Formats: sequence, structure tokens, C-alpha cells
Amino acid sequence: MNILYMVPYVPSLVRVRPFNLIRSLSELGHKVTVATLWTNEREREEANQLKDYCHQLQLEYLPQWQSILNCLVSTSSSTPLQAVYSWNRGYAERLAELAGEHDGRRPFDVIHVEHLRGVRYGLYLKSKLPEIPVVWDSVDCISYLFKQAAHHSRKRISRWLTHFELGRTERYEGRLPAQFNRTLVTSPTDQDEILALADRPKDLAAVSVLPNGVDLDYFKPAPFGDREEATLVISGKMSYHANVTMVLYLAQAIMPIIWKECPEVKLWVVGKDPPREIATLANNPQIQVTGTVNDIRPYLQRATVAVAPLLYGAGIQNKVLEAMACATPVVSTLKATSALSLQPGQVLLVADEPQGFARHVLDLLRDPTYQQRVGLSGRQFVEKNHHWVEIARRLEGVYREVIYAN
Repeated sequence: MNILYMVPYVPSLVRVRPFNLIRSLSELGHKVTVATLWTNEREREEANQLKDYCHQLQLEYLPQWQSILNCLVSTSSSTPLQAVYSWNRGYAERLAELAGEHDGRRPFDVIHVEHLRGVRYGLYLKSKLPEIPVVWDSVDCISYLFKQAAHHSRKRISRWLTHFELGRTERYEGRLPAQFNRTLVTSPTDQDEILALADRPKDLAAVSVLPNGVDLDYFKPAPFGDREEATLVISGKMSYHANVTMVLYLAQAIMPIIWKECPEVKLWVVGKDPPREIATLANNPQIQVTGTVNDIRPYLQRATVAVAPLLYGAGIQNKVLEAMACATPVVSTLKATSALSLQPGQVLLVADEPQGFARHVLDLLRDPTYQQRVGLSGRQFVEKNHHWVEIARRLEGVYREVIYAN
């Protein structure tokens, strides 16, 4: 198949879903033309690396001031900020020209557009090229995420913004499944939420679940015995409001219980752009806040236990899949694992209360055999259920369905 894959941000090893789907689709023999926007030189360099994994690359510069202006103009409209943040009409017109007929032939069999930030490109291409099916990968139901953030976020600006955006995001998202040939989400919960917004709770054909995977060749176990003693790791993009809330909850509610019994336990907080409230946690000598790292794998591979006490969120948590792929035992809240089809207690350990969460961590820290058993069970689970190539094969099936039905 010839696929136009539009992503409103540069796919990378951090933005793993589009990066791995593009790479896997190419490995399966498809010609994937990637259209994406970059905002700084680092993103431009990451984008150029995509040339190794796709048939063609269509790059566009989106300055930060343009996104800010888009949002300011949208505040008085009914369109949510997420839907206009990455919009560039000139770029949309060039993509429509690229995807139009050339010498009587259509260059693409299907168009794939990712996220609410990319949805206006999808709508524009659908209006200009109705003969080409368009798949919108919502990834997560943003309204569902906003509802949770409005109640749980520890960042005041996040709570205010989600209250401001929630109503119109719900109305906007609810109209979208009817405008595309197919909508994708990463979990059954997000599927239920977006269908409820669309008032189509039984129309499962309109919204399909395409879970996230993990690169099993990249994230893999280190040799047994290479792990640090009594060391926890928590990972993610640290500027993201759900991750800020998660880390503060860990530091303030769970770690004191752990330290009371095992004061030698260390905590690694690994991820880019930590805000001040996370950066200052490093004032505690038992906590290391890394900021951006070139390679997250050594932290996942060397830690004794990976922790993910997520209080709210949507979709599949890549941080959990990556730790499991490294055979690192994981302790999480139910929210971090609700999108995974697994049995808590075998593949990973789950607790929603601080005392129970700390108890699971302490049990693992004190028993190396238990650590290894849970870690290897996690690795086997992701090998069986979350290999990117197999997920790309499922996406192939979605493409064939919409091409045939169009």
C-alpha cells in the first residue's frame, strides 16, 4: 500500500507510537510518506532520521509563535486549542496537492492522521480528496483525560486549562468519528469514552482499538545481576501534568512509607523537562532527577523496581511496557494498567493505596528471586501481546477494510 502518514509532531523514540508504526509498516513492505511538523533544530534532526524508515518525508516548520497565535484566535471559538495548535493551512494545501491525482493516478491508497492536533489536516484532506479513505488515530480520548486532570492534576494551570477546554473538547471529539472512515484509540476505555461522546455506544466499527507496542529489540533485559540494589525508577516526560502528579504522589505519599522500613532505597526520576516542583525533589540525597537523558534503557535495566503510581491518564502507558520489556518488575496503580489485558500479581503488581503500593515495592526489594520472576513474566507478556510488527499488521487490516469500503 501507498500510505500518507501525517503526524503533527516529529515521531521519535519519545513519541513512540507513530515512530514504530511507520517503521513497522515500512518493514512490512508498504510505501509510507511521512508528513510532519518541527519546531526546533533538535526536532528537525530527529525528523531527518525518519528517512531511514519511510519512503518519503514531507517536513514543515511550525514556529512556536504560530501555535500560540492559533490558540489565541481559537479562544473565542468553539474549536478546542488542541485542534488548532499545529494548524498551518498552507501546509494542508500542499499535502492535498501531493495526495491529488497525478497523470490520472492517485499516489496514496489511504491517509493516516494522528492525534487531535492533527485532526484539522485530516478533515481538510477528507474534504478535498473524498475518494481517499482517511483514518484518524485519536490515540487517547482527550476529553476523558481532561475530565480526570480537572480533578486530580497537581498543577493549577493544568486544572484551569482543562476546565476551560473540557466542554468544547467533548463536543468537538463527539462529532469526529462520523467524519472519518475509521477512528483509532489505544484502549477499550478510550473507545467507550469517545463513542459515548458521539452518542454511538454500540457502533464499535466506527472506533477501533489499536494498542501501543514496545520495541523488543531496543528495550531488552540486561544480564542478570547487573541491577543496582534498592533502586526505584519512575520515567516519563516530566512536563506532562499527569506525570507531575504521579511523581509528587510517589515522593510525598509512598516513599516515606518505604524509607521508614528501608532508608537506603534510592529513587531515579527519569525524563525530560522536569518542572521546579519535581526538580527540587533532588534536594533529598536519596532522589536523583535526571532531566533529559540520551538513553533511558540503562535506568530501566539497572533499577531494582520500576514504579508507576499514576492517578489519572488515558490509553496505554509506554513507561510500563518499556520497563516490562527490560524484565524490570513493575509496581503500578490500576489506572496505569487498565488498558492492558493482564492478571495483576503475576505479570506486575498493582495497588491504589500508598500503604499497599509501598508493601509491594518492599516485598520485591527484599526478595531477588521474586524480582526475577515478576520481571521475566512481564517480558514474556509484552513479547506475546505488544510487539510493534504485530500491531502494524492489525493496522494493515484496518487500512484494507476502509479501502474496500470506500
